[in-house]
Amino acid sequence: MSAAESITKFDQSRAQEYATQSRIALAGYDACHELAACLLSAHLGAGEARILVGGAGGTGQEIISAAQLQPAWQFVAVDPAQTMLDTTMERIARAGLAERVTPFAGTLDALPASAAFDAATLIGVLHHLPQQQAKKDILRAVADRLAPGAPFILACNRCAYESQPLFLAAWAQRWRLAGASEAEVEAKLGKIRQGAVPPASEAEVEALLQGAGFDQPLRFFSSLFWSAWIVFKRQEQ
Repeated sequence: MSAAESITKFDQSRAQEYATQSRIALAGYDACHELAACLLSAHLGAGEARILVGGAGGTGQEIISAAQLQPAWQFVAVDPAQTMLDTTMERIARAGLAERVTPFAGTLDALPASAAFDAATLIGVLHHLPQQQAKKDILRAVADRLAPGAPFILACNRCAYESQPLFLAAWAQRWRLAGASEAEVEAKLGKIRQGAVPPASEAEVEALLQGAGFDQPLRFFSSLFWSAWIVFKRQEQ
């Protein structure tokens, strides 16, 4: 799958079902987003802050959780898939937060870097990028838009799916638990095997972060294939 295809696969029908299915695919979806907001809040405090949210299209849950916790924060929601970004902004508007969120339909490297952000998130994006260089590029794009020392939340799948057959079987069982038919489960298994290309390991994720200019990786959440970290933009030397 090309990088362009990884964007366009999120069509309108996928955008509408994403909020429900993401919570089945990731056990602990809400807890991960809430913890991310709590970690950023614990570091930044209650003052004004500008938060960059990469790959914001879909649920917008990272914005909603953080915005409800810290009423002085402002957000820029970035996503190259317009339909997914529209879905996010609709949810944000229903939550009464639209005035605090600026949407940007495009890639992170197209976002002007004129003013450094105080923090950033990139949740559920990295494993959808098919090439290693694309993974490096998006992490560098985040780093280039952060102030030195700023926190960054990264969450993604972090191992080859076939390398963990027990996890894969448990993931299938979770879909059965949610009421999926056997045909639907097989379709889900086929999609995950043929679609995303996650990093090979947590060590590889941390190496990518270090190469992009981040230090002090601290993993705070894990669920089957998924892990989440908080890291910090390297201080300028």
